[in-house]
Amino acid sequence: MAHRILVVDDDPHIRDIISFALEKAGMVTETARDGGEALMRFRRHPPDMIILDIGMPDTDGLAVCREIRKSSNVPILFLSARDDEVDRVIGLEIGGDDYVTKPFSPREMVARVNVILRRATPLPVPDEAPLSHGALTLRPLLHTADLDGTPLDLTAVEFAILKVLLARAGAVLSRDQIMTAAYGGNINVSDRTIDSHVRNIRGKLAQAGCSNVIDTVHGVGFRLGRCTSGS
Repeated sequence: MAHRILVVDDDPHIRDIISFALEKAGMVTETARDGGEALMRFRRHPPDMIILDIGMPDTDGLAVCREIRKSSNVPILFLSARDDEVDRVIGLEIGGDDYVTKPFSPREMVARVNVILRRATPLPVPDEAPLSHGALTLRPLLHTADLDGTPLDLTAVEFAILKVLLARAGAVLSRDQIMTAAYGGNINVSDRTIDSHVRNIRGKLAQAGCSNVIDTVHGVGFRLGRCTSGS
């Protein structure tokens, strides 16, 4: 079944460009011209993914994302007319999966959408057994993770990052290694993007009862330590 993408932007030309590119790639699109319409369409028929412009009048994309994250982990790719690191970091910290700056290449847009969708709906691989380290358990086939039975509410990219850290628990992984695992070899993102996702994972682990389990090795990358419940 074709993936259904909700495209949200106040510029009809941008909506048309994105919709055409995605539909040419075999996806189905629905569009919204502002934040209020986006939330209405999301609630009526939740999509597989949302492409969400940040700079809209009335209800902007960040506010829409915050509202959606109250009830759903549907993948969200942000769009912005400004290459502003503050917007980028805030967008990722509140639950965005990726960020594209206008003007953009439709081909790159489709590539990023495909990468995120693959992470959100992984193909069942028979040899992907559950990964465990201390109180932390991740089940790739079910796409679930928990800390001593407490579910971790992770986005698709956060799940992919935690998976590679858990698969090599105790080893130091560079940001490039983490980026390749989370986004695929054809997509490049900034170090700040990876740092924002790791910060989100740390926060969710802390809420579940395990703080400071992901160590920063300055100048190198990150390492997953052993976590016990309540640590």
